[in-house]
Amino acid sequence: MRELCPWHALSVKHQHELAVQSALEFKGFEALAPTYRAQRRWSDRVKEIDLPLFAGYVFCRFPFAERTQVIDAPGVARVVEFGGQPAEISEAEIAAIRIVMASKLGVRPWPFLKPGDRVRVERGPLRGLEGTLLREMRSSLQLVIGVEMLQRSLAVELEPDMVVPVRGGRKCEA
Repeated sequence: MRELCPWHALSVKHQHELAVQSALEFKGFEALAPTYRAQRRWSDRVKEIDLPLFAGYVFCRFPFAERTQVIDAPGVARVVEFGGQPAEISEAEIAAIRIVMASKLGVRPWPFLKPGDRVRVERGPLRGLEGTLLREMRSSLQLVIGVEMLQRSLAVELEPDMVVPVRGGRKCEA
């Protein structure tokens, strides 16, 4: 019966994703905490480790009426809600995540960017510049840099891993 229930996102304690997944599965729930391989450098060595693809979140399929059993699992902070309603994750999105994970291709977390977002170039010859993401093309992004006073802009193509989202603009001090 649970396989017909919707998927929900759970907010979990820092670095508890896999423990929460195990605890929920032990309770009989279907849970998903996808990971990716990353290299971490210490002073004396480099090691490959598994890190959560969605840090701080675990997906779980359950009827909302059984949320108490889910929230009682060690490490679970809360069920993610929007406007007081539990946020359901579509079956298609969960299936896509599973297909990517099964493919064994390189995967890593990526900022959620959409056209119109402010971004900053973090790598390459344009490092430090900020602009607006115009559109995402097959293997590149098109970034618009504007000169407000002249009401003119230019567009440049960048590799997707060269930019990061800008969170809140900086204001000049008088």
